[in-house]
Amino acid sequence: MSIKTAAAYIRVSTDDQLEYSPDSQKKKIEEYAQHNNIIIYDEFIFIDEGISGRKAEKRPSFMKMISLAKTKPKPFDMILVWKFSRFARNRKDSIVYKTMLRKQCGIDVISISEHIGENKTSILIEALLEAMDEYYSINLAEEVKRGMNEKFSRGGVVSKPPFGYRMENNIFVPNEETAPVVRMIFENYVAGTGIRNIAMKLNKMKIRSTKGNLFENRTIEYILTNPTYIGKLRRNLNGRDSSDRFHQSPNTVIVDGQHESIISEELYKTANERLKEQKKKYIRNAQQKTTDFMLRGLCRCSDCGSTLVQAVKGVSLQCHKYARGQCKTSHSITIAKINKVVINQIKSDIYNCDIQFTPPKKSATQTDNINDILLKKEYQKLKRVKEAFEAQIDSIEEYKMNKLRIQSRISELESAIPQSTQDEMATGFNIRATAVMDKIISDDISENDKNIILRQMISHIIFDRKNMTIQIVYLSPQ
Repeated sequence: MSIKTAAAYIRVSTDDQLEYSPDSQKKKIEEYAQHNNIIIYDEFIFIDEGISGRKAEKRPSFMKMISLAKTKPKPFDMILVWKFSRFARNRKDSIVYKTMLRKQCGIDVISISEHIGENKTSILIEALLEAMDEYYSINLAEEVKRGMNEKFSRGGVVSKPPFGYRMENNIFVPNEETAPVVRMIFENYVAGTGIRNIAMKLNKMKIRSTKGNLFENRTIEYILTNPTYIGKLRRNLNGRDSSDRFHQSPNTVIVDGQHESIISEELYKTANERLKEQKKKYIRNAQQKTTDFMLRGLCRCSDCGSTLVQAVKGVSLQCHKYARGQCKTSHSITIAKINKVVINQIKSDIYNCDIQFTPPKKSATQTDNINDILLKKEYQKLKRVKEAFEAQIDSIEEYKMNKLRIQSRISELESAIPQSTQDEMATGFNIRATAVMDKIISDDISENDKNIILRQMISHIIFDRKNMTIQIVYLSPQ
């Protein structure tokens, strides 16, 4: 009998049933493999613990297994699961991934506890099992939501503690380090300090949010409007709504909590009254559509890399993150001034042939050379270090150090483009740029059309407010 290799996929979302524990599932899968002459290597054991199976993309080990399965030659012959419900509780995901594995990879998904045979009837049985699993998952979610709403109505905690609190015996307790920060935020705002300035102040003090992020305008506003700080709890009885960040939905209910308040009701009321008055001042401007301008979406802040957006409609630009309190340097400039600077810079670049291009794109028939391969690897590393930071595996200092090191290597590789290629690209650029300059400076061409023309030639523009200089990075000629 030939020996086959397999991957084991184990998932558990609760720990109250022994048969669904990771160790129990692993033991049963290994016993099945041993009895059926199947080898499972340690690196092919994938576990998602404490994670729902409703959506595949939210299961990191599952996605890692799928990615590995698509490599050539295939690393294993099958995927073993305790039950089909462990693989997916969403029929769409189940069909998509099983079909892909079978047709593209030659890999079957086998449930060791649900023997369905190999004839055509097994297709119906497998589909029925998956439909039952999905029904169970949806029904369970509804029961859990009903139970959480009931607990909430009695003042029980059904969410993670917000900034300023920690959890103790399932009750919010003021955090000794961050509760004073919450009081400072309310007191500063009532005293007249703007939301953006408060965010900037906290970031300068190196205070971070519960998730370790920088503070921004909406973070401060969320704190100012959160009744948790006066001993209450709020919840959308229909479940979480990502589009309703500040809980304005009519389905949101506020009840008395069992926890200690951090601020007085009077301070909370005063802060929210001021917030409402401030919003009234800007509601007219907020409803107006953004005016088109020639450099829309092209200019970036030299400090943080964010896009410059309209600060005053049709008049001036400002760094997007600075406006939200996340960038420390203002990059305010009038639209008329930066338009003039950009046009003059393009003319100068054409005359001096001093042009910086983005890496050229290859056609589908071109193969990667060693420089391209190394460059791709560095960009993948850049993505992974960001994911490690967002998952709180690396600190902000480690992330910055790793990011700087990788970006330095990317710059080295990108600068290694052969000079002959650079010369060819420069010649092609000059032909294009000369042809469009008349349109860019023409009063008969709309700002939107000018923006479209520039986007065909420019990748992005880096604006340095401190030195009042710009750097234009052009798209490589195709």
